[in-house]
Amino acid sequence: MRHGDKIKNLSRTASHRRALLSNLACQLIQHKRVVTTLAKAKALRVYVEPLITKAKENTTHQRRVVFSYLQDKEAITELFSTVATKIAGRPGGYTRIIKLGTRVGDNAETAMIELVDFNEIYGKGKGEEKEGAKKTRRGGARKKVETTEATATAAPEAAAPAKEEASK
Repeated sequence: MRHGDKIKNLSRTASHRRALLSNLACQLIQHKRVVTTLAKAKALRVYVEPLITKAKENTTHQRRVVFSYLQDKEAITELFSTVATKIAGRPGGYTRIIKLGTRVGDNAETAMIELVDFNEIYGKGKGEEKEGAKKTRRGGARKKVETTEATATAAPEAAAPAKEEASK
């Protein structure tokens, strides 16, 4: 039975797992996305999201707490400056996992884990453009009215030359 055994061991010892997740988290923070196996991506999400939440509060204590997990000054600087300012309004869910298929060598499921706010394709960049447009579900009815009015005004003009040709 696995009662209370929720940690993903990744077939590693505790020290190896801690080092692996620390390195993956540093790479994710610096490069904004990492391609790895699905199991490592899921374990990394659980590891890195609390650290990003801690980075919202830029105090010496929070920096020391996060540094105890990551052990990388460049990653800490990037996390507390660039990443924290971008995710300040988000209440959680800072990462996204996208499945990529299987790896050729060992048929392992691969996935890309990325920081949500740093992707221009899915991020707020496209959403801001669409905010100006009015969102209705029945927009088609108005278009039909406009097209019938346009055809009604265009129809007498088209009918007048036809009558002139018929009279000749």
